[in-house]
Amino acid sequence: MMSRSIQNPLAALVALLMLMPVMLRAGQKGEAMTFELTSTAFRNMGAIPALYTCEGKNISPPLTWKNIPKGTKSLVLIVDDPDAPDPAAPKFTWVHWVLYNIPPGKTGFAEGAGNHPAETEMQEGFNSWNRGGYGGPCPPIGTHRYFFKLYALDTVIDDLLSPLKADVEAAMQGHILGETVLIGTYKKRGK
Repeated sequence: MMSRSIQNPLAALVALLMLMPVMLRAGQKGEAMTFELTSTAFRNMGAIPALYTCEGKNISPPLTWKNIPKGTKSLVLIVDDPDAPDPAAPKFTWVHWVLYNIPPGKTGFAEGAGNHPAETEMQEGFNSWNRGGYGGPCPPIGTHRYFFKLYALDTVIDDLLSPLKADVEAAMQGHILGETVLIGTYKKRGK
């Protein structure tokens, strides 16, 4: 014997539509939130404004992140350019900024934060200019991509004493809970 709702397809459809908001809310509660890195200065795959480059004030752009993975003990930020020196024939990755042991309660950096000594609870690595801090895009030719990579770790890294990017990446192995990437592009004016 068939139930009335199956005998009447319209009644079955109405019942399903009435239940949808409840089912959608239940699904949303169980979904994992996406670890995300954004900037108010440029969108993902968008052009980085000249202000944040060697043709401007060469200050770090504002960055914000949300939804860090559960169990995160520290964050690592690495900004690099895999298109050096020429995107048509890249030969190496140029490192622009390395920060590690960023507290998990921090949710971003204000504009220019990379041009001041790191806060006491964070530590800086060396960029490709052999110094700490942020160095903005300054591509010799073509349009380059700049990867702002934020990693959530299940540990705090021991003091590496002004490490290079490779040293920080080695210390992160086996401890990465999540990663998010924001990519900006830049081409020098007239090049």
